[in-house]
Amino acid sequence: MGESARTIDGCQVCGRAGLESLLFLGYMRPGNMMDPIGESPEPQELYPLEFLRCPACTLVQIGLEVDGRILFPPDFPYRTGNTRALVENFKQLFVEVRSLIDLRDDDLIADIGSNDGTLLKNFAEAGYPVLGIEPSKAAQDAEAQGIPTEMRFFDRDLVNELKDEGKRPRIITCTNTFAHMTEIVERVRALADLLPEEGVFVSESHYLLELVGSLQYDTIYHEHLRYYSVRSLIHLLEMADLEVFHVSRIPTHGGSIRVYAGHRGNRTPHASVEETLEEEDGYGLTDGSALKTFRDRVVESKAGLWELLGGIKANGSTIYGIGAAVRAATLIGYTGVDDSILDCILEVGSSDKIGKYMPGTRIPVLDEIKLFEAQPDYALLLSWHLADYLATGLRERGFTGRFIAPLPQPRVLDL
Repeated sequence: MGESARTIDGCQVCGRAGLESLLFLGYMRPGNMMDPIGESPEPQELYPLEFLRCPACTLVQIGLEVDGRILFPPDFPYRTGNTRALVENFKQLFVEVRSLIDLRDDDLIADIGSNDGTLLKNFAEAGYPVLGIEPSKAAQDAEAQGIPTEMRFFDRDLVNELKDEGKRPRIITCTNTFAHMTEIVERVRALADLLPEEGVFVSESHYLLELVGSLQYDTIYHEHLRYYSVRSLIHLLEMADLEVFHVSRIPTHGGSIRVYAGHRGNRTPHASVEETLEEEDGYGLTDGSALKTFRDRVVESKAGLWELLGGIKANGSTIYGIGAAVRAATLIGYTGVDDSILDCILEVGSSDKIGKYMPGTRIPVLDEIKLFEAQPDYALLLSWHLADYLATGLRERGFTGRFIAPLPQPRVLDL
Protein backbone atom coordinates (compact mmCIF):
# COMPACT_ATOMS: atom_id res chain seq x y z
CA MET A 1 0.00 0.00 0.00
CA GLY A 2 3.00 2.29 0.46
CA GLU A 3 2.18 5.83 1.48
CA SER A 4 -1.37 5.70 0.09
CA ALA A 5 -2.82 4.09 3.22
CA ARG A 6 -1.96 3.05 6.74
CA THR A 7 -3.25 0.30 8.97
CA ILE A 8 -5.12 1.47 12.08
CA ASP A 9 -3.88 -0.81 14.84
CA GLY A 10 -6.12 0.44 17.65
CA CYS A 11 -9.32 2.29 18.45
CA GLN A 12 -9.44 5.66 16.70
CA VAL A 13 -10.84 7.28 19.84
CA CYS A 14 -9.47 5.61 22.97
CA GLY A 15 -6.44 3.92 21.42
CA ARG A 16 -7.20 0.43 22.74
CA ALA A 17 -5.57 -2.45 20.86
CA GLY A 18 -7.16 -5.83 20.26
CA LEU A 19 -10.26 -4.77 18.34
CA GLU A 20 -12.98 -7.32 17.57
CA SER A 21 -13.45 -8.20 13.90
CA LEU A 22 -17.12 -8.06 12.87
CA LEU A 23 -16.94 -8.46 9.08
CA PHE A 24 -14.25 -8.54 6.39
CA LEU A 25 -15.66 -7.31 3.08
CA GLY A 26 -12.58 -7.96 0.97
CA TYR A 27 -10.06 -5.85 -0.93
CA MET A 28 -11.74 -2.96 -2.72
CA ARG A 29 -11.07 0.12 -4.77
CA PRO A 30 -12.39 3.33 -3.16
CA GLY A 31 -15.95 3.97 -4.29
CA ASN A 32 -15.31 7.22 -6.17
CA MET A 33 -12.24 6.02 -8.12
CA MET A 34 -13.86 5.46 -11.51
CA ASP A 35 -12.15 4.98 -14.88
CA PRO A 36 -13.57 6.50 -18.10
CA ILE A 37 -15.54 4.15 -20.33
CA GLY A 38 -13.39 2.82 -23.16
CA GLU A 39 -10.05 2.93 -21.37
CA SER A 40 -8.16 -0.35 -21.26
CA PRO A 41 -8.00 -1.93 -17.80
CA GLU A 42 -4.87 -0.99 -15.85
CA PRO A 43 -3.43 -2.40 -12.62
CA GLN A 44 -5.23 -0.90 -9.63
CA GLU A 45 -4.41 -0.67 -5.96
CA LEU A 46 -7.02 -2.33 -3.76
CA TYR A 47 -7.47 -1.72 -0.04
CA PRO A 48 -8.73 -4.10 2.66
CA LEU A 49 -12.08 -3.24 4.20
CA GLU A 50 -12.74 -4.67 7.66
CA PHE A 51 -15.45 -3.75 10.18
CA LEU A 52 -14.11 -3.67 13.78
CA ARG A 53 -15.38 -2.93 17.30
CA CYS A 54 -13.62 -1.50 20.34
CA PRO A 55 -14.76 -3.39 23.48
CA ALA A 56 -13.64 -0.48 25.69
CA CYS A 57 -15.43 2.60 24.31
CA THR A 58 -17.81 0.66 21.96
CA LEU A 59 -16.66 2.55 18.84
CA VAL A 60 -17.12 0.66 15.56
CA GLN A 61 -14.62 1.53 12.84
CA ILE A 62 -12.65 0.21 9.88
CA GLY A 63 -9.02 -0.86 10.16
CA LEU A 64 -7.44 1.17 7.37
CA GLU A 65 -6.98 4.87 6.66
CA VAL A 66 -6.65 5.66 2.97
CA ASP A 67 -5.00 8.97 2.13
CA GLY A 68 -7.63 11.71 1.95
CA ARG A 69 -6.12 12.98 -1.30
CA ILE A 70 -7.12 9.65 -2.86
CA LEU A 71 -10.60 9.48 -1.34
CA PHE A 72 -11.44 13.18 -1.75
CA PRO A 73 -9.43 14.52 -4.69
CA PRO A 74 -10.10 17.99 -6.11
CA ASP A 75 -12.31 16.43 -8.81
CA PHE A 76 -14.39 14.50 -6.24
CA PRO A 77 -17.65 13.93 -8.20
CA TYR A 78 -20.27 13.95 -5.44
CA ARG A 79 -22.61 16.96 -5.16
CA THR A 80 -25.07 17.21 -2.27
CA GLY A 81 -27.52 19.26 -4.30
CA ASN A 82 -28.15 16.28 -6.62
CA THR A 83 -29.78 14.31 -3.77
CA ARG A 84 -33.29 15.58 -3.12
CA ALA A 85 -33.55 13.80 0.22
CA LEU A 86 -30.48 15.66 1.51
CA VAL A 87 -31.73 18.99 0.22
CA GLU A 88 -34.93 18.47 2.23
CA ASN A 89 -32.99 17.18 5.23
CA PHE A 90 -30.85 20.32 5.39
CA LYS A 91 -33.93 22.52 5.19
CA GLN A 92 -35.28 20.62 8.19
CA LEU A 93 -31.92 20.96 10.00
CA PHE A 94 -32.09 24.73 9.52
CA VAL A 95 -35.56 24.84 11.04
CA GLU A 96 -34.57 22.60 13.95
CA VAL A 97 -31.41 24.57 14.74
CA ARG A 98 -33.38 27.80 14.94
CA SER A 99 -35.99 26.15 17.17
CA LEU A 100 -33.38 24.88 19.63
CA ILE A 101 -30.87 27.74 19.61
CA ASP A 102 -31.53 31.45 19.94
CA LEU A 103 -29.49 32.73 17.02
CA ARG A 104 -28.53 36.35 16.59
CA ASP A 105 -28.57 37.95 13.15
CA ASP A 106 -24.78 38.22 13.06
CA ASP A 107 -24.02 34.68 14.26
CA LEU A 108 -21.61 32.93 11.89
CA ILE A 109 -22.61 29.45 10.71
CA ALA A 110 -19.80 27.16 9.49
CA ASP A 111 -20.07 23.76 7.81
CA ILE A 112 -17.19 21.27 7.69
CA GLY A 113 -17.28 19.19 4.50
CA SER A 114 -19.71 21.69 3.01
CA ASN A 115 -19.54 20.28 -0.55
CA ASP A 116 -21.58 22.55 -2.86
CA GLY A 117 -23.02 24.65 -0.02
CA THR A 118 -26.48 23.06 0.00
CA LEU A 119 -26.73 23.09 3.82
CA LEU A 120 -25.36 26.62 4.29
CA LYS A 121 -27.61 28.02 1.58
CA ASN A 122 -30.56 27.77 3.99
CA PHE A 123 -28.81 29.95 6.57
CA ALA A 124 -27.43 32.37 3.95
CA GLU A 125 -30.89 32.95 2.48
CA ALA A 126 -32.13 33.77 5.99
CA GLY A 127 -29.46 36.45 6.30
CA TYR A 128 -26.87 34.73 8.50
CA PRO A 129 -23.16 34.97 7.62
CA VAL A 130 -21.85 31.55 6.55
CA LEU A 131 -18.55 29.82 5.91
CA GLY A 132 -17.99 26.53 4.11
CA ILE A 133 -14.93 24.31 4.54
CA GLU A 134 -14.51 21.90 1.62
CA PRO A 135 -11.33 20.39 0.09
CA SER A 136 -12.76 19.43 -3.33
CA LYS A 137 -13.76 21.52 -6.31
CA ALA A 138 -17.31 21.40 -5.01
CA ALA A 139 -16.14 24.48 -3.10
CA GLN A 140 -16.11 26.37 -6.40
CA ASP A 141 -19.76 25.44 -6.98
CA ALA A 142 -20.57 26.81 -3.53
CA GLU A 143 -18.69 30.03 -4.21
CA ALA A 144 -20.62 30.43 -7.46
CA GLN A 145 -23.81 30.38 -5.39
CA GLY A 146 -22.51 33.07 -3.04
CA ILE A 147 -21.39 30.71 -0.24
CA PRO A 148 -17.91 31.79 1.02
CA THR A 149 -15.84 28.60 1.18
CA GLU A 150 -12.34 27.63 2.28
CA MET A 151 -11.11 25.04 -0.24
CA ARG A 152 -9.11 22.92 2.23
CA PHE A 153 -9.36 20.24 4.89
CA PHE A 154 -10.42 21.19 8.42
CA ASP A 155 -7.44 21.14 10.81
CA ARG A 156 -5.75 23.02 13.63
CA ASP A 157 -3.98 25.42 11.24
CA LEU A 158 -7.31 26.54 9.79
CA VAL A 159 -8.77 26.95 13.28
CA ASN A 160 -5.88 29.20 14.28
CA GLU A 161 -6.28 31.29 11.14
CA LEU A 162 -10.02 31.72 11.69
CA LYS A 163 -9.50 32.71 15.32
CA ASP A 164 -6.87 35.27 14.29
CA GLU A 165 -9.44 36.71 11.85
CA GLY A 166 -12.04 36.90 14.61
CA LYS A 167 -14.24 34.23 13.03
CA ARG A 168 -15.78 32.14 15.82
CA PRO A 169 -18.86 30.32 14.45
CA ARG A 170 -21.85 30.15 16.80
CA ILE A 171 -22.88 26.97 14.98
CA ILE A 172 -20.50 24.46 13.42
CA THR A 173 -22.11 21.66 11.44
CA CYS A 174 -20.54 18.49 10.08
CA THR A 175 -22.98 16.19 8.31
CA ASN A 176 -21.92 12.68 7.41
CA THR A 177 -18.32 13.82 6.82
CA PHE A 178 -17.78 13.68 10.60
CA ALA A 179 -17.11 9.97 10.06
CA HIS A 180 -14.52 10.82 7.37
CA MET A 181 -12.07 12.81 9.47
CA THR A 182 -8.67 11.37 10.31
CA GLU A 183 -6.99 12.05 13.69
CA ILE A 184 -10.50 12.57 15.01
CA VAL A 185 -9.67 13.34 18.65
CA GLU A 186 -7.30 16.18 17.69
CA ARG A 187 -9.77 17.58 15.16
CA VAL A 188 -12.63 17.53 17.68
CA ARG A 189 -10.40 19.36 20.15
CA ALA A 190 -9.57 21.94 17.46
CA LEU A 191 -13.28 22.27 16.70
CA ALA A 192 -14.07 22.80 20.39
CA ASP A 193 -11.38 25.49 20.54
CA LEU A 194 -13.02 27.30 17.64
CA LEU A 195 -16.47 27.27 19.24
CA PRO A 196 -17.27 30.29 21.44
CA GLU A 197 -18.60 29.64 24.95
CA GLU A 198 -22.23 29.48 23.77
CA GLY A 199 -21.36 27.75 20.50
CA VAL A 200 -22.99 24.52 19.35
CA PHE A 201 -21.60 21.67 17.28
CA VAL A 202 -24.16 19.77 15.19
CA SER A 203 -23.11 16.47 13.61
CA GLU A 204 -25.01 14.04 11.43
CA SER A 205 -23.78 10.49 11.05
CA HIS A 206 -25.12 7.25 9.71
CA TYR A 207 -26.43 5.51 12.82
CA LEU A 208 -24.87 2.22 13.87
CA LEU A 209 -28.16 0.95 15.28
CA GLU A 210 -29.84 1.38 11.89
CA LEU A 211 -26.84 -0.05 10.04
CA VAL A 212 -26.91 -3.25 12.07
CA GLY A 213 -30.68 -3.49 12.38
CA SER A 214 -31.43 -3.22 8.66
CA LEU A 215 -28.21 -4.91 7.48
CA GLN A 216 -26.73 -1.88 5.74
CA TYR A 217 -23.30 -3.36 5.14
CA ASP A 218 -23.20 -1.39 1.88
CA THR A 219 -22.59 1.77 3.92
CA ILE A 220 -19.23 0.40 5.07
CA TYR A 221 -16.56 1.95 2.86
CA HIS A 222 -13.13 3.54 3.09
CA GLU A 223 -14.42 7.11 3.33
CA HIS A 224 -16.28 6.20 6.55
CA LEU A 225 -13.63 5.57 9.16
CA ARG A 226 -16.10 5.30 12.06
CA TYR A 227 -19.71 4.17 12.62
CA TYR A 228 -21.19 5.95 15.60
CA SER A 229 -23.61 4.98 18.27
CA VAL A 230 -24.64 7.85 20.52
CA ARG A 231 -22.68 6.27 23.37
CA SER A 232 -19.44 6.10 21.38
CA LEU A 233 -20.03 9.63 20.09
CA ILE A 234 -20.47 10.92 23.65
CA HIS A 235 -17.18 9.30 24.59
CA LEU A 236 -15.40 11.02 21.69
CA LEU A 237 -16.86 14.47 22.36
CA GLU A 238 -16.07 14.24 26.06
CA MET A 239 -12.38 14.08 25.13
CA ALA A 240 -12.75 17.69 23.96
CA ASP A 241 -14.91 18.64 26.95
CA LEU A 242 -18.01 18.82 24.77
CA GLU A 243 -21.33 17.54 26.10
CA VAL A 244 -24.19 16.12 24.06
CA PHE A 245 -27.48 17.83 24.92
CA HIS A 246 -29.89 16.71 22.19
CA VAL A 247 -30.30 13.81 19.74
CA SER A 248 -32.62 13.57 16.73
CA ARG A 249 -33.22 10.47 14.61
CA ILE A 250 -33.38 11.38 10.91
CA PRO A 251 -34.07 9.24 7.81
CA THR A 252 -31.07 10.19 5.64
CA HIS A 253 -28.75 7.44 4.35
CA GLY A 254 -31.15 4.79 5.61
CA GLY A 255 -31.18 6.09 9.19
CA SER A 256 -28.91 8.69 10.79
CA ILE A 257 -28.50 10.61 14.04
CA ARG A 258 -28.25 14.35 14.41
CA VAL A 259 -26.39 15.17 17.60
CA TYR A 260 -26.09 18.57 19.29
CA ALA A 261 -23.19 19.32 21.64
CA GLY A 262 -21.84 22.35 23.47
CA HIS A 263 -19.16 23.13 26.00
CA ARG A 264 -19.62 21.08 29.18
CA GLY A 265 -22.14 22.51 31.62
CA ASN A 266 -23.40 25.14 29.20
CA ARG A 267 -26.73 23.45 28.41
CA THR A 268 -29.09 21.08 30.16
CA PRO A 269 -29.27 17.70 28.35
CA HIS A 270 -32.66 16.92 26.83
CA ALA A 271 -34.53 13.70 27.54
CA SER A 272 -33.69 12.57 24.00
CA VAL A 273 -30.12 11.78 25.06
CA GLU A 274 -30.95 9.31 27.83
CA GLU A 275 -33.82 7.80 25.84
CA THR A 276 -31.48 7.05 22.93
CA LEU A 277 -28.84 5.52 25.21
CA GLU A 278 -31.45 3.27 26.79
CA GLU A 279 -32.56 2.11 23.34
CA GLU A 280 -28.96 1.30 22.36
CA ASP A 281 -28.45 -0.67 25.57
CA GLY A 282 -31.66 -2.59 25.06
CA TYR A 283 -30.85 -3.41 21.43
CA GLY A 284 -27.43 -4.81 22.30
CA LEU A 285 -25.14 -2.16 20.84
CA THR A 286 -23.40 -1.33 24.12
CA ASP A 287 -22.48 -4.90 25.11
CA GLY A 288 -21.91 -5.89 21.48
CA SER A 289 -24.44 -8.71 21.45
CA ALA A 290 -26.30 -7.26 18.44
CA LEU A 291 -23.07 -7.26 16.47
CA LYS A 292 -22.18 -10.89 17.05
CA THR A 293 -24.73 -12.21 14.54
CA PHE A 294 -24.20 -9.38 12.05
CA ARG A 295 -21.71 -11.27 9.86
CA ASP A 296 -23.95 -14.33 9.52
CA ARG A 297 -26.91 -12.19 8.52
CA VAL A 298 -24.79 -10.39 5.90
CA VAL A 299 -23.61 -13.68 4.38
CA GLU A 300 -27.20 -14.96 4.20
CA SER A 301 -28.26 -11.77 2.44
CA LYS A 302 -25.39 -12.03 -0.05
CA ALA A 303 -26.34 -15.61 -0.91
CA GLY A 304 -29.98 -14.59 -1.28
CA LEU A 305 -29.08 -11.80 -3.71
CA TRP A 306 -27.12 -14.17 -5.93
CA GLU A 307 -29.98 -16.67 -5.90
CA LEU A 308 -32.46 -13.96 -6.93
CA LEU A 309 -30.29 -12.36 -9.63
CA GLY A 310 -29.10 -15.72 -10.93
CA GLY A 311 -32.66 -16.92 -11.43
CA ILE A 312 -33.59 -13.74 -13.28
CA LYS A 313 -30.57 -13.94 -15.60
CA ALA A 314 -31.19 -17.66 -16.24
CA ASN A 315 -34.51 -16.63 -17.75
CA GLY A 316 -32.73 -14.30 -20.17
CA SER A 317 -33.96 -11.10 -18.49
CA THR A 318 -32.07 -7.79 -18.48
CA ILE A 319 -31.17 -5.93 -15.29
CA TYR A 320 -30.06 -2.30 -15.00
CA GLY A 321 -28.78 -0.81 -11.77
CA ILE A 322 -30.10 2.49 -10.44
CA GLY A 323 -27.74 4.77 -8.52
CA ALA A 324 -23.92 4.78 -8.59
CA ALA A 325 -23.39 5.99 -5.02
CA VAL A 326 -20.41 4.77 -2.99
CA ARG A 327 -22.68 2.35 -1.14
CA ALA A 328 -23.40 0.71 -4.48
CA ALA A 329 -19.66 0.19 -4.99
CA THR A 330 -19.43 -1.64 -1.66
CA LEU A 331 -22.41 -3.87 -2.43
CA ILE A 332 -21.07 -4.71 -5.89
CA GLY A 333 -17.53 -5.24 -4.63
CA TYR A 334 -18.56 -7.50 -1.76
CA THR A 335 -21.14 -9.58 -3.63
CA GLY A 336 -19.14 -9.84 -6.86
CA VAL A 337 -21.96 -8.62 -9.11
CA ASP A 338 -20.41 -7.63 -12.45
CA ASP A 339 -21.32 -6.68 -16.01
CA SER A 340 -22.54 -10.23 -16.69
CA ILE A 341 -25.39 -9.45 -14.27
CA LEU A 342 -25.87 -5.69 -14.66
CA ASP A 343 -25.80 -4.22 -18.15
CA CYS A 344 -25.20 -0.77 -16.70
CA ILE A 345 -25.89 1.49 -13.74
CA LEU A 346 -27.87 4.67 -14.32
CA GLU A 347 -27.40 8.12 -12.79
CA VAL A 348 -29.23 11.44 -13.05
CA GLY A 349 -28.14 13.43 -16.08
CA SER A 350 -26.16 16.00 -14.06
CA SER A 351 -23.91 13.38 -12.41
CA ASP A 352 -20.15 13.53 -13.01
CA LYS A 353 -20.10 9.71 -12.76
CA ILE A 354 -21.76 9.26 -16.14
CA GLY A 355 -19.32 7.94 -18.73
CA LYS A 356 -17.24 5.99 -16.21
CA TYR A 357 -17.04 2.41 -14.92
CA MET A 358 -18.07 1.40 -11.42
CA PRO A 359 -14.91 0.90 -9.33
CA GLY A 360 -13.22 -2.46 -9.86
CA THR A 361 -15.65 -3.49 -12.63
CA ARG A 362 -16.53 -2.90 -16.28
CA ILE A 363 -20.10 -1.90 -15.45
CA PRO A 364 -20.70 1.41 -17.25
CA VAL A 365 -22.50 4.32 -15.62
CA LEU A 366 -24.93 5.93 -18.06
CA ASP A 367 -27.61 8.61 -18.15
CA GLU A 368 -30.88 7.45 -16.56
CA ILE A 369 -32.78 8.36 -19.74
CA LYS A 370 -31.63 4.95 -21.03
CA LEU A 371 -33.99 3.28 -18.54
CA PHE A 372 -37.02 4.72 -20.31
CA GLU A 373 -35.63 4.20 -23.81
CA ALA A 374 -34.48 0.59 -23.37
CA GLN A 375 -37.09 -0.55 -20.81
CA PRO A 376 -35.08 -3.42 -19.24
CA ASP A 377 -36.98 -6.20 -17.50
CA TYR A 378 -35.68 -5.26 -14.04
CA ALA A 379 -34.19 -2.25 -12.26
CA LEU A 380 -31.94 -3.03 -9.27
CA LEU A 381 -32.37 -0.17 -6.80
CA LEU A 382 -28.88 0.22 -5.33
CA SER A 383 -30.06 3.09 -3.14
CA TRP A 384 -32.47 0.56 -1.70
CA HIS A 385 -33.13 2.57 1.48
CA LEU A 386 -35.14 4.86 -0.84
CA ALA A 387 -36.71 1.96 -2.74
CA ASP A 388 -40.38 2.93 -2.50
CA TYR A 389 -39.63 6.59 -3.27
CA LEU A 390 -37.42 5.77 -6.25
CA ALA A 391 -39.69 3.08 -7.64
CA THR A 392 -42.75 5.32 -7.46
CA GLY A 393 -40.94 8.16 -9.23
CA LEU A 394 -39.52 5.95 -11.98
CA ARG A 395 -42.90 4.29 -12.54
CA GLU A 396 -44.58 7.69 -12.87
CA ARG A 397 -41.95 8.68 -15.43
CA GLY A 398 -42.73 5.67 -17.60
CA PHE A 399 -40.60 2.68 -16.58
CA THR A 400 -42.64 -0.48 -17.18
CA GLY A 401 -40.32 -3.17 -15.78
CA ARG A 402 -40.03 -4.59 -12.26
CA PHE A 403 -37.94 -3.39 -9.34
CA ILE A 404 -35.46 -5.27 -7.14
CA ALA A 405 -34.36 -4.18 -3.66
CA PRO A 406 -31.05 -5.91 -2.76
CA LEU A 407 -31.18 -5.33 1.02
CA PRO A 408 -31.91 -6.11 3.78
CA GLN A 409 -33.64 -9.15 2.22
CA PRO A 410 -33.27 -9.36 -1.58
CA ARG A 411 -36.73 -9.16 -3.12
CA VAL A 412 -38.77 -8.10 -6.14
CA LEU A 413 -41.05 -5.21 -5.19
CA ASP A 414 -44.79 -5.37 -5.76
CA LEU A 415 -45.21 -2.12 -7.65
